[in-house]
Amino acid sequence: LNVLAAVMGKPYHKIFFEFQGGNTQGGDDYGSGDVKYHLGASSDREFDGHKVHLSLTANPSHLEIVNPVVLGKARAKQFFDEVEAGATRATDPKERNKRRTKVMPLLLHGDAAFAGQGVVAECFALSGLAGYRTGGAVHFIVNNQIGFTTAPSFSRSSPYPSDMAKMVDAPVFHVNGDDPEAVVYAAKVATEYRQEFGKDVVIDMFCYRRFGHNEGDDPTMTQPMMYAKIREQSSTREIYSRRLVEEGVMSDDAVNNMVAEMDAHLDAEFEKAKTFKSGAADWLDGKWAGLGLPKDDEGRGKTGVAAAKLKDLGKKITTVPEGFNIHKTVARTVDARRKMATSGENLDWGMAEHMAFATLLEEGFPIRLSGQDSCRGTFTQRHSHFVDQSTEERYTPLNNLSDTQAHYEVIDSLLSEEAVLGYEYGYSLTAPQTLTMWEAQFGDFANGAQVLFDQFISSGERKWLRMSGLVCLLPHGYEGQGPEHSSARLERFLQMCAQDNMQVVYPTTPANYFHALRRQVHRDFRKPLIVMTPKSLLRHKRAVSFFKDMGPSTSFHRILHDGAEVPECKAEVTLKADKDIRRVVMCSGKVYYDLFEEREKRKADDVYLLRIEQLYPFPVAPLMKELARFPNADMVWCQEEPRNMGAWTFVDWNIEKTLEKLDTKAKRPRYVGRPASASTAAGTMTLHNKELAAFLEAAFEK
Repeated sequence: LNVLAAVMGKPYHKIFFEFQGGNTQGGDDYGSGDVKYHLGASSDREFDGHKVHLSLTANPSHLEIVNPVVLGKARAKQFFDEVEAGATRATDPKERNKRRTKVMPLLLHGDAAFAGQGVVAECFALSGLAGYRTGGAVHFIVNNQIGFTTAPSFSRSSPYPSDMAKMVDAPVFHVNGDDPEAVVYAAKVATEYRQEFGKDVVIDMFCYRRFGHNEGDDPTMTQPMMYAKIREQSSTREIYSRRLVEEGVMSDDAVNNMVAEMDAHLDAEFEKAKTFKSGAADWLDGKWAGLGLPKDDEGRGKTGVAAAKLKDLGKKITTVPEGFNIHKTVARTVDARRKMATSGENLDWGMAEHMAFATLLEEGFPIRLSGQDSCRGTFTQRHSHFVDQSTEERYTPLNNLSDTQAHYEVIDSLLSEEAVLGYEYGYSLTAPQTLTMWEAQFGDFANGAQVLFDQFISSGERKWLRMSGLVCLLPHGYEGQGPEHSSARLERFLQMCAQDNMQVVYPTTPANYFHALRRQVHRDFRKPLIVMTPKSLLRHKRAVSFFKDMGPSTSFHRILHDGAEVPECKAEVTLKADKDIRRVVMCSGKVYYDLFEEREKRKADDVYLLRIEQLYPFPVAPLMKELARFPNADMVWCQEEPRNMGAWTFVDWNIEKTLEKLDTKAKRPRYVGRPASASTAAGTMTLHNKELAAFLEAAFEK
């Protein structure tokens, strides 16, 4: 609250209004709000004739988790400052670092949290990495020598809370919080260090907490001796005012008058709060101008691209510079992609992604993708860089499309989920016209960043009126690799879905993935996008698309028809008429191809396979349209995940409500899939195959 009032310049009457239960954010009819000390703010203030824009990031009570979000916001602001200043990829790195001094991340910490929360160490680990540098952050530790009720001897193993910063040799300034002038001096020197050297710096301010952890807490229950001394200690204001009087800077009367004036001002502001009325929300201004809330159910955006443009870009991204010694395996991949671009046929997942990226870059949308092994791709599917086998020189085709294209930044992150995802979320808050993406090495590891999904990505828009268009790519699919390499925990993301807060898709075709990425920036609103991405489908012979699926009249399909109805799929089974279909098997993701191939073996021409490509927002209207075709069929939901996981508990109710509106024999879906399990997946291929055979049998049995 002191930061809001004294630093950000938030009027006291607005803070008092919030204490009385009011909402100063605006958007009462949309946002759910948050407690007053979680809210962000921004302001423009003037110091010594210089205008400074201040931005306080909204944050939850999960200690220190906002740190990477702030760093990501700072990096985005720095990037766009560079662009406006005319910086290019050829600009000298030292010159680019100098330009970063215009934006400074300032992180406030508690002593116990700084020492205790692992995300602090992760952020220090980020500080010197090329993809995450911000020119240094200033860390300010409010060291009140206690963590709620826990003494320092129980909350850290080192003498100082700031010892964590030694991992990057950051200088630390220890300063007495009862000496305001010393604190100001330490802050000045720390800031000068950051501006000169572009590295992190720490201020450790020794002070104390005069009262309890909150208004109702009694700290004497656990620290009686400490609080006996605190009661005897003069306040910082009393100590400093006494010093000013002794030094002849101010008189006692002047001090008393200043205190009285402040008290009177607070009283007046308190009265003003009683009649204060909050104005409209201003959350869609600045870089967010022109964006708003979704106006229709579909929200497709114009994502199709002319075949000639796709062919031209396909040629560019498969061109290897003359004399470049490319790896033979990568060369085969590039040759295969060149054939795809020439023919416009059989595009695999990696090629479709490259086409989405290339078209967006040509249209002026920057792309930032970071994650573990994201440059090459965990599954050797991306190859964003070609690496010369003699010199290790890197060539990035997506940054060599044209002189006017936007910048493509792909980063192999450090082995962290939490800090890196927080960083990319922060980046997305500042860059609505950038396709910002975070990729998990395997979706199973995304829960290492669960706090970000819970507190920011799924709820930030409603709590704080802050949109994000962040894309999360989570490799998911059961291929017998065991419980650590099979599941992105789809069920957990669906459990978080409500109030149109984000999108969850599980596409089965490269073209639908292409459109899902492009629509993120081609719509007039922004929502986080959770994508269950493939592993085995990356090279599956049937998981291919054509330029015609990406053409001008095409867009993302929330529901996809049975491949047996599409000539390019070359299915051996010819389906019966709709009225004679015995069973409709609804599914999402990779299991569709298992079902398709099983049907081919069985020649089951009376079973229709319907893919739900977007699970949230749930596509009620298109699903109704499709299911109405099959009045006599029984309805099945099939998934490869265990019954207590996957999409079942989410789609069950949604499909039932859809069927209630139709004149069909079936009124609710029946479950087919793996039985409920404590572990996400079987640990052996033998058991995996046994489970797969069992639920495929159940899907087709008569």
